[in-house]
Amino acid sequence: MHDVVIIGAGVIGCAIAREVSRYKLRVLVLDQASDVCEGTSKANSGIIHAGYDATPGTRKAHYNVRGNPLVYQWAQELSVPCQNNTSLVLAFSETDLPRIDALIERGQQNGVTGLRKVSREEVLDREPLVNPAIAGALLAETGGIVSPYGLTIALAEHAAVNGVEFRLNCQVQALAHQTDLDGGQTNFIIETSQGPVQARAIVNAAGVFADRLHNTLSQDTLTITARRGEYWMLDKRIGAQFCATLFQLPTDKGKGILVTPTVEQTLILGPTSDPVPDKMDTRTTAAKLEEILEAAAQTWPGLRKDSFITSFSGLRAHLAEGDFRVGRVPDVPGYYLAAGIESPGLTAAPAIAIDLAELIATDFNLALKPEFLSPPPPIPGFSLKQLADPDELDNLAAEIARDPAMGRMVCRCEQVTEAQIRAAIRRPVGARTLDGIKRRTRANMGRCQGGFCTPRILEILAEELGCDSTDLTKSGGQSRILTGQLGVEA
Repeated sequence: MHDVVIIGAGVIGCAIAREVSRYKLRVLVLDQASDVCEGTSKANSGIIHAGYDATPGTRKAHYNVRGNPLVYQWAQELSVPCQNNTSLVLAFSETDLPRIDALIERGQQNGVTGLRKVSREEVLDREPLVNPAIAGALLAETGGIVSPYGLTIALAEHAAVNGVEFRLNCQVQALAHQTDLDGGQTNFIIETSQGPVQARAIVNAAGVFADRLHNTLSQDTLTITARRGEYWMLDKRIGAQFCATLFQLPTDKGKGILVTPTVEQTLILGPTSDPVPDKMDTRTTAAKLEEILEAAAQTWPGLRKDSFITSFSGLRAHLAEGDFRVGRVPDVPGYYLAAGIESPGLTAAPAIAIDLAELIATDFNLALKPEFLSPPPPIPGFSLKQLADPDELDNLAAEIARDPAMGRMVCRCEQVTEAQIRAAIRRPVGARTLDGIKRRTRANMGRCQGGFCTPRILEILAEELGCDSTDLTKSGGQSRILTGQLGVEA
């Protein structure tokens, strides 16, 4: 019997796991994917939202504003790349300036600090490549960027070292609850692809699938629509030309097409926002990618089309009511919900996790552990810049002397060594797929998109996992990369 089972290993599920691991509990996280962060959390803008956009009085507004400083704090604690680069919401005409004033007023109602209107001249001084025809902008000083997959993985690792079990490739097929007639205690039976699991409490953080699971337990049903957001990604040599995250004025579909640097110094354009019936449909389409280019060119007229390295898409869990659902479910004691967590869900994640952990602790009269272990140290870094600094060069030489694999480069684009790849596999909740390596080290994320380093990564994965290279996948399931060997008779 587990005390708490968390369904979903995205940023919300992993944040909750980390917070409940502070208590004396047996905690299990289930996810149908081959790794943490395989759903919405891996494919979003990585924005730390200030909180000026959400409707005052909503859970979105509440958790956004509370979560904003916590993301910066957690990223520092967990050694996750993060930057307070600010945000600008651009007005492209004088008639749009009243909408900037309205956003500032809304943000102030939400309790956001550091909001002000800035002139055309100040915007162009900050961001010289922005459309010179703009009339002004909203500056949000608390806006920022963070690695969404880096944060999710770090939270999972910290939870794991504090006793949380992660069971991946484990699809939840059915939920049921039963009440002990003698003691009145509710227990849950969770049918999974790896067999049944029993729990005293369940947290549903299953993203776009949260409604399907929820509606088997509660009479207060939910309807979640998957909204697909498509993106372009540009090379690092372009990303360094922008500092702030550049928004256009929001619409009823969301915050519009943005142009933003990432913490890895690339640049992304997007996202679109389109409902899709298939909750696994993460295609990119020529029409929507062209739509992004047309909209982004309004922000950046000099947009260059020779520096794209990839496109991608992610799905957002949009609740019909348009707000987050977080907390106890009244008609099912012991069942907790974190559903409809679309943007600004990444920013809201720490605050949501803290609240749910405290609810569970209160309901089950839990005690904190006497010792909460620190997160594991980050994977050792490597940069060619170290070769130009005598002190750094001495440190690097010492690292290579201790571990020669630190001197063997595997991914040239992102300067990732064999030692870093092996470390990513050996860590708590370590990589088991090519995409798992990518999100932990950035190998495969560079200009060549894995054209050079993939064969060697597969060799290292097979060696570390003790399997045949033909068994390895890109992202679990049937996404096998190799099917056999040429010239070998059956």
